[in-house]
Amino acid sequence: MGMRVRLVYVSVVGLAYILLALWCSFLPESTSQAVGFQLINAGGRSEFLTVYGGMELGFGLVFLMPLRNRSSLPAVLDACVLVHGCLVLFRSISLLQDHHVAITTLVLAANEWLIFLSALYLRKM
Repeated sequence: MGMRVRLVYVSVVGLAYILLALWCSFLPESTSQAVGFQLINAGGRSEFLTVYGGMELGFGLVFLMPLRNRSSLPAVLDACVLVHGCLVLFRSISLLQDHHVAITTLVLAANEWLIFLSALYLRKM
């Protein structure tokens, strides 16, 4: 049962990242506005597409790896903890510096904490 729960968990996280990558790639204006970004020139649009499209797609594919190779599950859970631990750390610092952020940013922060803590727990199962 434990392996199945962990497999479903990383798969859901992976699918969420792929959906975010698609949203950021195909609707960058609405995505960036939802979190307070301004895409004011081609360089900014390129950076947004690369990081929020490309990197999130890469994360999604990494988190889906155990569907193909079950033995990668422990390493993928470790990666999930590391990635989301870093996100939680930097998001927390940013919110302490400026807590006047859009609701979308707060929802993202809550989800980052949830993913981080859940992955930490499942890693020990």
